[in-house]
Amino acid sequence: MIRVVVADDQALVRTGIRKILESEPDIEVVGEAEDGQAAAHLARSHHPDVVLMDIRMPKLNGLDATAAIIKESGDSTRVVILTTFDLDEYVYRALRAGASGFLLKTSPAERLVHALHAAVDGDAVLAPSVTRRLIDHIAHQPDPTTPPQGFDALTSRELDVLSCLANGLANAEIAAQLHLAPSTVKTHVASLLQKLRVRDRVQLVIAAYESGMVVPHRQ
Repeated sequence: MIRVVVADDQALVRTGIRKILESEPDIEVVGEAEDGQAAAHLARSHHPDVVLMDIRMPKLNGLDATAAIIKESGDSTRVVILTTFDLDEYVYRALRAGASGFLLKTSPAERLVHALHAAVDGDAVLAPSVTRRLIDHIAHQPDPTTPPQGFDALTSRELDVLSCLANGLANAEIAAQLHLAPSTVKTHVASLLQKLRVRDRVQLVIAAYESGMVVPHRQ
């Protein structure tokens, strides 16, 4: 059973999300929060598997609440951002704060449910536009000086897989491009997560570009 806290300052939105989630046999909504402060408190007291987090909320915004929850819970609670606002600043800050996904409220219900399962499995789901915009954002940052710890331990094949991940390819697409079995790709991704000490695929993408080991096309 996936235990979820829903954080949104609009009661009708929370009710709608609860109805969607509770129609699933393996999802339980264990709490609702109308602001970021309450979301962080519920995460601390209920230890949910996932917090569905809005961004613009009173008292404590969703980005700061996400950072607080991730800092306190480590890997035990995942955060998936669910918002109306598809702004580059929010996307980047949310993912850097440790969010395991970023979805718009216009996303279909099945994508929301899939995002929860992916987060619990240690993966991440982004709205279709987000990966490209994340890459574009990092492309315009100053060039890094030295790669972070862990990159020197990567094999050439792991670097190939990392490059594919950084370009938004799914496991099946990576397997086809590199002529590998899907199970082999999963093994490489798991190794990358361990060696680079990051939480999920999104953090791998960020690490790949911020390190300079993978260079995006600059406009």
